[in-house]
Amino acid sequence: MSVYERLQSLGISLPPVTPPAAAFVPFTRTGNLIFSSGHIAKKNGKPWSGKLGEEITTAQGQEAARGIAIELMGTLHAALGDLNKVKRILKLLVLVNSAPAFTEQHLVANGASELLVEVFGEQGAHARSAFGVTQIPFGSCVEIELIAEAI
Repeated sequence: MSVYERLQSLGISLPPVTPPAAAFVPFTRTGNLIFSSGHIAKKNGKPWSGKLGEEITTAQGQEAARGIAIELMGTLHAALGDLNKVKRILKLLVLVNSAPAFTEQHLVANGASELLVEVFGEQGAHARSAFGVTQIPFGSCVEIELIAEAI
């Protein structure tokens, strides 16, 4: 089954690349590596703001991370023209806007990680870092960047 057939079976349509809000580009490519810029969580088209462990639950954080993974796949599609050219998702960096006592950043990150494996199979399994931070642009609850290898 192709990546697009998996996306369709999951009811996922890829969004267009969101124009950057500052002085950067959505992705860069060097050789077979694609580096995405950080993508922030959105709800109803606007930044999904709040801190995990205060206004946002772990389950909501997972939902936010899953939504970001969908946007990241849209960016990869724009970079490659075909998601079937993704050889491997190499690494995710997940930043979680966290209250001081919140310690479930790794569980929030699973929202993105699990979807990438579901869509890309074993090529979606990746290295990952998940950090709690005091703030993310626009007050967003989660931000994720991705590194992928293309064929």
